Amino acid sequence: MLRKRPEVRSGSVPDFWRSAVGSSISRRAVLGTAGAATVAGGIGLVAGPMAWADSDGRRPVMRIDTHHHGLPEDLRRWAVGRGLLPADPEAGPEWADWTVVDALRLMDKNHIGTAVLSAPVPSIAFANRALAEEGVRVCNESYARVVAEHPTRFGFFANVAPLHPDLAMEQVRYAFDTLGADGVILMTSAGGKYVGDPAFEPLFAELNRRRAVVFIHPDALPDTNFVLPGVPNSLADFLFDSTRAALNLIVSGTLDRHPDLSIILSHAGGFLPYLAGRAESQGRQGEFVDPARFHRALRRFHYDTAQPASPYSMPTLLKAVGSDQILYGTDYASRPYGEVGVITDDLDRDPALNRAAWSAINRGNALRLFPRLAARIGPV
Repeated sequence: MLRKRPEVRSGSVPDFWRSAVGSSISRRAVLGTAGAATVAGGIGLVAGPMAWADSDGRRPVMRIDTHHHGLPEDLRRWAVGRGLLPADPEAGPEWADWTVVDALRLMDKNHIGTAVLSAPVPSIAFANRALAEEGVRVCNESYARVVAEHPTRFGFFANVAPLHPDLAMEQVRYAFDTLGADGVILMTSAGGKYVGDPAFEPLFAELNRRRAVVFIHPDALPDTNFVLPGVPNSLADFLFDSTRAALNLIVSGTLDRHPDLSIILSHAGGFLPYLAGRAESQGRQGEFVDPARFHRALRRFHYDTAQPASPYSMPTLLKAVGSDQILYGTDYASRPYGEVGVITDDLDRDPALNRAAWSAINRGNALRLFPRLAARIGPV
């Protein structure tokens, strides 16, 4: 019999942390039904995954998951101690059940060779400087320990505290130069300002100097308290938030000023690829940036498949940006064990993808984007 997790009482988990990662059903409950969920497959797609092999046809391509939220035990203990998570695991959000053992089990089942860990902590959690200094260090060091113990199975995006610019610069240096981070995660906004705001220009300049990879993750919309009953904000608001951030990076000139940055937009870029025609039309009317400038930006961003992109969004995404800009992403542990299998099977069956595109999305593009990670795990 599957255990039903007690309902989390309002106020028992800070709203900012709950909203940033969305919601999911219990990990323990879903492990028992993961196989059935995976066999069931996605909506309207042929049963059974392709499980394409590498070029010599001998073994499956080992995917690289660029959208994997993990909560190592030392980070969880810190969050509990600071009142960000309840002491009783049964009273907390499901994604806080994450363990290395469960992550590796999920990865093995879905032919995921390596996952790049991240923690989408909204900036309000680190508004206090002392908390920001301590929390970011605990987060990044906990990830670095996981990578040190499993160097071919994990990488990580480092957190920084953009509301404290001088501290954020120190955190960038420590993350890359000492801990060996593979990139940085930034939320779409901080302190009511989207990432393209001039307040964050020094941070982007330093990241550009380092030719860094920046993973942009959404949250609930920063300027509205309106709630649509029955519709979680992770369903639509997250996507709109990512779209706003991307447009802000374009209009502000942040992309143009920092040509050596690589920016990943989570959840397939939100709505950005699908409003491209409207953006170009309004550009021709003088209401937005020049269409050629928008088109260059559209094809410069990288996009993960954690929308999930297959089967519905993938054709438009491919048309807008091409397969070379798309990365495999699961959104585990916000998306539960069994559902990761479903969306991965959907990707494997997607008729919009030929073998070359499928291989690039699952592994090749990430190897090119993350040279430090590629040096650890090798080409296959």
